[in-house]
Amino acid sequence: MAVGFRTIIEPFKIKAVEPISQLTRSRREELLSEAGYNLFNLRSSDVTIDFLTDSGTSAMSAEQWSAVMSGDESYAGSASHARFERAVKTIFGFAEVIPTHQGRAAERILFGALCGPDQVVPNNTHFDTTRANIEAAGAHAVDCLIEEGRDPARYHPFKGNMDLAQLEALIEKHTPEQIPLVLITVTNNSGGGQPVSMENIREVSCICREHGIPLIIDACRFAENCYFIREREHGYMDRDLRDIAREMFSYADGCTMSAKKDGLANIGGFIALNDRSLAREARNDLIVTEGFSTYGGLAGRDLDAIAKGLHEVLDLSYLRYRITSTRYLGERIAEAGIPIVQPPGGHAIYIDARRFVEHLGADELPGQSLACELYLEGGVRSCEIGTVMFGTGLPGDADFEPAVNDLVRLAIPRRVYTQSHIDYVIEVVLAVHEKRYQLRPYRFVEAPEVLRHFTARFEPV
Repeated sequence: MAVGFRTIIEPFKIKAVEPISQLTRSRREELLSEAGYNLFNLRSSDVTIDFLTDSGTSAMSAEQWSAVMSGDESYAGSASHARFERAVKTIFGFAEVIPTHQGRAAERILFGALCGPDQVVPNNTHFDTTRANIEAAGAHAVDCLIEEGRDPARYHPFKGNMDLAQLEALIEKHTPEQIPLVLITVTNNSGGGQPVSMENIREVSCICREHGIPLIIDACRFAENCYFIREREHGYMDRDLRDIAREMFSYADGCTMSAKKDGLANIGGFIALNDRSLAREARNDLIVTEGFSTYGGLAGRDLDAIAKGLHEVLDLSYLRYRITSTRYLGERIAEAGIPIVQPPGGHAIYIDARRFVEHLGADELPGQSLACELYLEGGVRSCEIGTVMFGTGLPGDADFEPAVNDLVRLAIPRRVYTQSHIDYVIEVVLAVHEKRYQLRPYRFVEAPEVLRHFTARFEPV
């Protein structure tokens, strides 16, 4: 991958390897059929390049593996917890730190403590489990994304920004008492991995404090967001990434995090807060459902891996490589005429399936069709983020409503794949694009009511 005339190489060496599968197309056709045409149902051993998610799929560093060996597995008050807590407080700056086994556990506990029936929770864009946990608590999840963020082809340096006017209108309509918290997701996953500017976070914070509403940041990809702020926002070009992170979180009252993303770990998460009373309530719930408050459902070795990962992820050379590698994938396929969410995001490239497979309507599930074909063509597993994930009802039903966009996400695991793997994915995408008009519509065979994309089954029409 090139920046000017300089090649950006992976800032690491490979110490251990594992084999990847290279099956024939006919075998992949059999496997996909057996999986009900749902890529979540495929075995990882039957996938060549796995871009289903960047969550929990990172390769850990030698320093992290070393920390794993020194994990303290004491039930209460372990040294591993002390190291974990110190790392979170140093980087994020919140007074109270509560470990959880992953991000959705943090969401469930926090929303269970704050949210109630008929309340409203604004966010730039809620992701699937975030929305599900809010709605499980009886509240309504409302997206307040800027207009530019709703158009995949439109360029904006901070396309993940929250629409301030929409937020103000929502508060006026429902009153602050009916809004238990405001969320900002950095980077904005559902919106294409797009960053949120420091200015926008600061302005949202001012609105929240004016109305006495807590502001919580979903910090899954906080380091990538900090890098984009440093790269694109005036006044931050020469700032240390740790300073940017501390400023970003200083405008919030707390955060939730899946450490399976920018924690560079395979499992884990946390809640971090300044409100001691709320933290006490969250810890009580944690003890009932997850584990004691100093391990939260994690082994000590996991806490140590996260503590190391949170520092490593803020390394400038790593983030420069990470963002450049993702951008390289996006720019190469866009140059070939493939519609993607512009500009390329931090952790993934999002193909605009509705424009890619333009002969299929939203009710024919173009994202699912494209995702299936990428696997059939080259063993590349991706993730539909569109009408399957966020649509309402089923096509043909009176209550059917498609998602705003039909996207296919190519989420890149951290420190796992090399330049040649990325080039292979480009070739697969281009090959599918050449025969795009042959792609078939899909329909649901089975569809659970909640988070249906994980377990639904489909068939080509």
